Amino acid sequence: MWGPLRTRLGDWSGSEESEDAEVLVNIGGVKQVLHADALKRYPDTRLGELAGLSPRCLDEVAELCDDYDPDNGEFFFDRDPEAFRCIVEVYYYGEVHMRRGMCPVCFMHEMEFWRVDAELLDECCQSCVREARDELEEIDEKVRAMLERTEEEGTAPLSRRERCRAFLWKLMEKPESSLAARAVAVTSFFFVVLSSAAMCAGTVPELHVCCDEAGRASEHPLLEGVEMACMAWFTVEYVLRLVAAPDRARFALSFMNVVDVLAIVPFYVLLALTHVGARLGALELADAQQCVQALRVLRVARVLKLARHSSGLRTLTHALSSSAKELGLLLTYMGVGIFLFAALAYTVEHGHPDTMFTSVPQSFWWAVITMTTVGYGDVYPKTTLGRCNAAVSFLCGVVAIALPIHPIINNFVNFYSKQRALESAAKHEIELMALRSREEEEHGGRRQRARHGAVCTSHSYAHIPLLEDPSQSFSETS
Repeated sequence: MWGPLRTRLGDWSGSEESEDAEVLVNIGGVKQVLHADALKRYPDTRLGELAGLSPRCLDEVAELCDDYDPDNGEFFFDRDPEAFRCIVEVYYYGEVHMRRGMCPVCFMHEMEFWRVDAELLDECCQSCVREARDELEEIDEKVRAMLERTEEEGTAPLSRRERCRAFLWKLMEKPESSLAARAVAVTSFFFVVLSSAAMCAGTVPELHVCCDEAGRASEHPLLEGVEMACMAWFTVEYVLRLVAAPDRARFALSFMNVVDVLAIVPFYVLLALTHVGARLGALELADAQQCVQALRVLRVARVLKLARHSSGLRTLTHALSSSAKELGLLLTYMGVGIFLFAALAYTVEHGHPDTMFTSVPQSFWWAVITMTTVGYGDVYPKTTLGRCNAAVSFLCGVVAIALPIHPIINNFVNFYSKQRALESAAKHEIELMALRSREEEEHGGRRQRARHGAVCTSHSYAHIPLLEDPSQSFSETS
């Protein structure tokens, strides 16, 4: 299709009578002869509309191309010839393939210029476009967060209350803002670790003490004091963050803040039930005591608070969520293998007089610990066929576990590298904006500087080159 230029320019008249009409285009210095009947397959595109016009309609032709030579019927377009090589395929094959190495954003701009529907982009290439769109949206969020932070630091609050609220929000939520904020974050991390350690120590029977005549055991008073101190810190921390939050509804419904509530509420419920039990000692509140034991399990949720202070844990969480397919594949392999080898073990072992495989469901436990190569030895086969089945089961388990490991690790490395690259891109964009701002202030007049200052105060995102509605070019592909 992109061979040498043919000397015959054709009889391009735009009429339906000429089926052999040809259109000569010049894309960034690269000439190409296209068939008018092929272009007319998509009349809504720029080239399709151009093929349907008469060369005498110079005004309409000028609106569709950058320049036109009426002597040889050549149309000039100041566009990327490499992208046009891919886009022109739609007229011959009915779909567009983006070549490897092209920027998806620039390619979508080229398709928008040539008025080619984004749905004609092949599915294999749409995934690249969606990935680029997601990256732009993440850069968008990071840049907006940086701009909001700059706005908070550079714009004076209107009242003392607003000033205190902004200071409190930075103190509790942004450890990088000041030394005091970092100290608060370290203190919170310390209390999370201390509370988790106290919770674990409270389950050691040797540390329990008798608190009544009936001989009921309870936690050591020292551990209870540690628990109360930690809960007091968690409560004060959550209340201060909730008071200082710009959007309290969004703050309260976020995942990590819900975890904070789950870590705090059981303590006060237990305190209330204990107080009621002391008031109604005659009833002994057996049901309440069962509820107390159930609520103690929720204290495990406080260890999830560590994710707030660890970027590595957050990265690991996102990497595992992005590896859902690989994890699902692993669970599928293991589930099929467990069912298969458990059934075989029961079949070959149930005839032995001292068999440990009394049913297929009971054999599931043996299959799980065998395929995961744990091998507790509490259940084991006693026949030759059973041992052969066990050998095959743990070999299959090793293979089933090893296969998805590499994709999961690769997803983690890619996600971590991507986050670092996005942060660098966002910071680079902020630096470019600051540089343009200084250049405008240096070369502009006083009136222009005042106008620019008003724009900077409002942080108009329309001046961010990477963020000029990045999803607009991809709206048709999503």
